[in-house]
Amino acid sequence: MAGVIWIVALILTTFTVAYITYGRYLSQFVNLDDSRETPAHKYQDGQEYVPAKKPVLLGHHYSSIAGGAPVVGPITAALVWGWVPAVLWVAIGNPLIGAVHDFVSLSSSLRHEGKSIGYIIGEYVGERGKNMLLWFAFLLTILVVAVFALVIGVVLDAYPQAATASLIYITLALLFGVWLYQLGLPFSVGTVVFVAGVFGSVWAGIQYPLALVPGEYPEGTIVLLESAPFFIPALLESVNIGAWVLVILVYGALASILPVWMLLQPRDYLSSFLLYTGVGGGLLAVIVGTFITGMGSDAVHPDTGDALSFQIETGAWYGFFGEAGPIAQEGLIPLMPLFPLLFLTIACGTVSGFHSLVSSGTTAKQLNKETDAKLIGYGGMLAEGLLAAVALVTVTIIAIPAADGGIALALPNFATGGGAILTAFGIPMEYGAPFMALVLASFLLTSMDTAVRLGRYMLEELIGTPETEVEAYAANSYVNTSVIAIAAFLLLGSGRWEDLWTLFGGANQLLASLALLTATVWLANWSKTKQLVSTGGPMMLMGFITVCGLIWVGGYQIIGGRLLGITAEAETGAIGIASAIAQVLIIATLLYLALSLFKIGYDNLQTARDSGTGVVADVSQDDD
Repeated sequence: MAGVIWIVALILTTFTVAYITYGRYLSQFVNLDDSRETPAHKYQDGQEYVPAKKPVLLGHHYSSIAGGAPVVGPITAALVWGWVPAVLWVAIGNPLIGAVHDFVSLSSSLRHEGKSIGYIIGEYVGERGKNMLLWFAFLLTILVVAVFALVIGVVLDAYPQAATASLIYITLALLFGVWLYQLGLPFSVGTVVFVAGVFGSVWAGIQYPLALVPGEYPEGTIVLLESAPFFIPALLESVNIGAWVLVILVYGALASILPVWMLLQPRDYLSSFLLYTGVGGGLLAVIVGTFITGMGSDAVHPDTGDALSFQIETGAWYGFFGEAGPIAQEGLIPLMPLFPLLFLTIACGTVSGFHSLVSSGTTAKQLNKETDAKLIGYGGMLAEGLLAAVALVTVTIIAIPAADGGIALALPNFATGGGAILTAFGIPMEYGAPFMALVLASFLLTSMDTAVRLGRYMLEELIGTPETEVEAYAANSYVNTSVIAIAAFLLLGSGRWEDLWTLFGGANQLLASLALLTATVWLANWSKTKQLVSTGGPMMLMGFITVCGLIWVGGYQIIGGRLLGITAEAETGAIGIASAIAQVLIIATLLYLALSLFKIGYDNLQTARDSGTGVVADVSQDDD
């Protein structure tokens, strides 16, 4: 029986070779030059444009892009189609598509004053194309906020220890921001003090778990409310999850309007140590455990009580439709063809359009020098692929197909499986599992409130200079963040998890294709001699895959199933029917916007290459 060490070895090898070779080539290709003044220095305002040290910005960027998707997606794919296709898509697709996408999104934003991909494409294809892309991205941010808020609620409900730890490290981040930017105290000393505090929060969480409303929790859990208020809905049949989702959405709205120095930069930097430890520690534990220590005696399967090891327990291949997999045999999923749904299921672990919003939304405004873009843009995406690798390792050694499928697949496999892996270092599972749950919560919290901030940026770009009272209202940061949070909550209240996840995956990957289109248009207008294969190839591949995927989901899964009852059990309730119709309309809108943008972009590419009259990129004279 094969060991999980082969999964780790394959991904580490492909990522290392890609970073050294392809990452260096791309840096030269876009002519990264430290003599240029970055937007962070040129427009420094102490609010959004703030130069950040490389490790601080890497922490922010990595924490922002690495959400729940690289955990949920690979685990789901491994249990549906087998671990081999999941591993291959991460190992090959990440360095050739996803890391390229993130790097060129960051690089193009650097050359356009730190503006978003919507602004950039507007420079070359006009105001209509800009607005279409911004509306597409804005709709995606609402989906991201909704999905991530729900996943965080599930994590904090299942592991109340992570709730306490999360609250503590957010408080520590606020204090660290004051330490650095208001008191001007030493960065290195603050790192030692506050990072120690973050790891101390893990111990505090284990000692004092926290829940919001009464329910079944570990012994000693502190419950804040005696009963659930009437306005808190039960999400996934849990009022505590609904309560946490409300708290998280309010937090996300408030966090998104604070200056970046106050919470975003210090929190992401501190949490990055937690995340590096979870991801790096998990991978190192596989190596150490395989060759030296093995797993601890307390590493047992929670259902069977059997001892766990570093051997792969799941199937390598469950068939094109996953018909031989544990989830299909339980009847938990609809018909799922490997093409195109594998590529929508594993989103952020390989390629994610949301990353283009982070790269061109917050990261480009904080980059200290241009050459930092290689590590933060290209390397940051590879680091997220390592999170996907850890997720794949956890599911292949423990394989807990949850009774209700969906989001419930992620938690027992990642937290419990991750806790089992850490026993290779002598860490008891009772500590390792809550720690891995906190790692997951940390990823999600940073991604979620960054998404709210990005949604605010995009809405402000769409409005421009307010000319009416309504536009002035919508441009108000308190109003537009509230709109995003409320829309996300309503989406959660009316939709099912499996539909939300599929919509998120399809929209996310389609935005990645549009971001690659933006980069390709930029390069074509930069110089007629620039090769367009590095961005144009991934753009066409992801565009074709995601269009096919959304058509399948809309036609087969929603219309054929939930509305007509042909391919699955039909919806009978009014809310369910309304939700299904709304999701079909969202899919149709996304496809229309995307196909229109592809047509506009193609016309611009032809004009730029045939006549050489495209808009000139913001580069120096010798860049050709």
